[in-house]
Amino acid sequence: MPFNHNDHYHDLLLRELPAGCRRALDVGCGTGAFARKLASRGIEVDAIDTDAEVITAARAQAAPLALPGELTFQQADIGRVSLPPGTYDYIACLASIHHVPFETVRKLREALTDGGVLVILGCYQETTPADYLTALAASPLNAVCRLMTFLRERLTGAGPQPPSAPVADPVMPLAAIRKRAAAELPHCRVRRLLFWRYLLVFRNERRTRATQ
Repeated sequence: MPFNHNDHYHDLLLRELPAGCRRALDVGCGTGAFARKLASRGIEVDAIDTDAEVITAARAQAAPLALPGELTFQQADIGRVSLPPGTYDYIACLASIHHVPFETVRKLREALTDGGVLVILGCYQETTPADYLTALAASPLNAVCRLMTFLRERLTGAGPQPPSAPVADPVMPLAAIRKRAAAELPHCRVRRLLFWRYLLVFRNERRTRATQ
């Protein structure tokens, strides 16, 4: 009974799109669901993932669509790919930053335009009572959402399931993520979400701060 926690938060991430966003990067794009939503808004999107199978599926799903924004999928490792500075108005990482060293956010920060936004929908290691209480609260709602997804797919006749992207267990607790984020991404916002996720939002305002 599929219920995708990352897909559940797409609308939340889209609220952080900067005005006049023209170009975006989707890191760890999987089968491209979020990248397609960005391209549907007329945004030029570069979407990358290390897994060849999910990139193939992403290209196949996007091919028949007449999206107003250009959408390019590439099999690539964010740790190795070159990102020209000041390129992207919006960078999204959905459940992918814990697959690489956290300092990778430096490269993403440098790739932002002035006023560009980095959003990370991340996973964290549960270590505190607050973590366990949140998971406890999420579990029954998660079961309900899974059942609703199952029933909807039965009624609509959902097609074959796309391949799953590789998974990895997070190793950083939320407190450590907050501390590292404060050092690497000054003035960012980090908040806990319900379904075993956190949201980090960073707005790049280098020139604005320099002229104050």
